[in-house]
Amino acid sequence: MGKSVRTFLKHTAKDFYNQSVNPPIVRASTIIFKSMNDIKKTQRNYKKNPIGGHFDYGRQGTSTTHILQQMLRKLEESYQVYLTPTGFASIFLSIFSVVRPEDEILITDPIYSPTRVLTESYLKEFNIKSIFYDPKNFKDLKNKVSKKTKLIYVENPGSNTFEFQDLSKIISLAKKNKIFTTIDNTWGTPYLLKPIKLGFDMSIVSATKYYSGHSDVMGGTLAVNKRTFKYVERANKIIGFRLSPDDAYLITRGLRTLDVRLEKHQENAKKVSNFLSKYKKIKLLYPHKKGSQNYKNWKKYYQGASGLMGLKIKCKKNSVTKFLNSLKLFGYGYSWGGFESLALHQESVSKEKRKFTKLAKDEHLVRLHIGLEDSKDLIEDLKESLKFIK
Repeated sequence: MGKSVRTFLKHTAKDFYNQSVNPPIVRASTIIFKSMNDIKKTQRNYKKNPIGGHFDYGRQGTSTTHILQQMLRKLEESYQVYLTPTGFASIFLSIFSVVRPEDEILITDPIYSPTRVLTESYLKEFNIKSIFYDPKNFKDLKNKVSKKTKLIYVENPGSNTFEFQDLSKIISLAKKNKIFTTIDNTWGTPYLLKPIKLGFDMSIVSATKYYSGHSDVMGGTLAVNKRTFKYVERANKIIGFRLSPDDAYLITRGLRTLDVRLEKHQENAKKVSNFLSKYKKIKLLYPHKKGSQNYKNWKKYYQGASGLMGLKIKCKKNSVTKFLNSLKLFGYGYSWGGFESLALHQESVSKEKRKFTKLAKDEHLVRLHIGLEDSKDLIEDLKESLKFIK
């Protein structure tokens, strides 16, 4: 990259031709050429350099999406980055690219709920077996590897319950057995963790979250290494995923402040976690407790922490409802990664078929996204609402 990430995010992709700080939005379905020779030349250039931005049809992208790909390729330190219309589309693309009927895939138990439906139900119809492993027990993963295993799918930390895994062990196990690896890195983004550099084949980020940063864009990215590129390139052509130039522009603009925002999210989350850790009825699911396995695995790989955390609260359900309903500064809604704080009751965890995460009847999971507000105001809001936890 040459420069620091902070400087790179501020100075890359300037458009001196149009004299604009951010590249312009270029929309196209048909891409026109002056002659038959020109289109053939573009197609030859694509074969020589398939990541060089040589397009003959709008589904492949425009200069706007290509600039975002270049920007993310450097940030991820990957061979290529694919842009999809949602984060979940990137998840689907990563699996669809390398898995075939009669294959087995090993999946961390606490994954994003739609990913679980995809792997546990939909893939089953194509004779693809999904086997879930305990993220807290590496031996469990190791013992489930078979000759049919094609992919190890990791989400780090685990969705809602925030288990951090020893990533190098997973990579070593996969390479030894010639298994593909993919990781959902939305929580950390490549600003805090670079999975491809670490050894993963594929890395997913929901651009809807921290990349955008303003809760008004849907998008996803899939970074790949050179080994996996040919598989994902072929699959992406078949599926036809495409991020719109308008959304690509907004994500590019959001990336300019990714570093500043993530550092503020972390600063606020640290203060909030210190406050919440004093409550006996709350178990904080965030890498703050030194000496714990989660803390060790987080510290070993990450350059910091984001603003998303979980709370395991021991109380009656109506107490949790009153707590959430009384919050003034935490909006109630799905997604996260924007500038604003959010709260969500994770009822689904107790209803899902998680094999290694069980909640007692009086335990409830609440997910908090700590935004960019004044931390003192957020803490005061939580303090008042926690009076309902009994």
